[in-house]
Amino acid sequence: MDTPDNETGAEPGDNHAADGSGGLLQSIGKNALMLGAFALLCTGFIAATYVGTSEKIAEQQRQAKLRALYEIIPVANHDNDLLADNIAFQEASLGHRKPQRLYLAMQNNKPAALIYPGTARDGYSGDIRFIVGIKLVDNSVAGVRVLEHRETPGLGDAIEIRKSNWINGFVGRKLGAPPLAQWTVKKDGGVFDAFTGATITPRALVKSVASVLQYHEQQGAELARKMLQDRKLNGQ
Repeated sequence: MDTPDNETGAEPGDNHAADGSGGLLQSIGKNALMLGAFALLCTGFIAATYVGTSEKIAEQQRQAKLRALYEIIPVANHDNDLLADNIAFQEASLGHRKPQRLYLAMQNNKPAALIYPGTARDGYSGDIRFIVGIKLVDNSVAGVRVLEHRETPGLGDAIEIRKSNWINGFVGRKLGAPPLAQWTVKKDGGVFDAFTGATITPRALVKSVASVLQYHEQQGAELARKMLQDRKLNGQ
């Protein structure tokens, strides 16, 4: 006697295969959701860490700049908030690739000094970012501080005040004292010492500081006048 055909045409065991396939898909979907959630959590953690780290770095840079400003123009030599008295400033001849900040030091309601940002583009290992304070009374250097560099440790990094006193060799100097031709290292006929095994770094920084002095000689008085006018407009 003939056996009745399976109405669905399915072989025995096909239902079990279908059930297994569905379970596998469910498992894959569940794992995918878990992986997605984990990835989302990781992304959020990394983003939060990045923001926190960026803010910390920015604050450290601000504090470092503030210390440098006060080392150049001590509290006894100004009576205003240096971080408040500044303007956006960008000058290609001073190595700027983007806007920087120019600071004004006041004393007894009179402009006392300008603190310029500068960048020596020809350092041994790249850019050397620095600030230089120039007294308005005689256009002499009040001080120079390096803010950022990648010069060779133990050699070129002697431009940092914490590594050597070399940077203080600028204090009191101005255009004409010495003559512009002598604003270089002694090896090149100038008056500034070089470092043992590292001439490129000090040469680049001396050249850039001289460029700031030249710019100040031409534009400094007008910049100070403009910044003083801005203070009055702002009620300072």
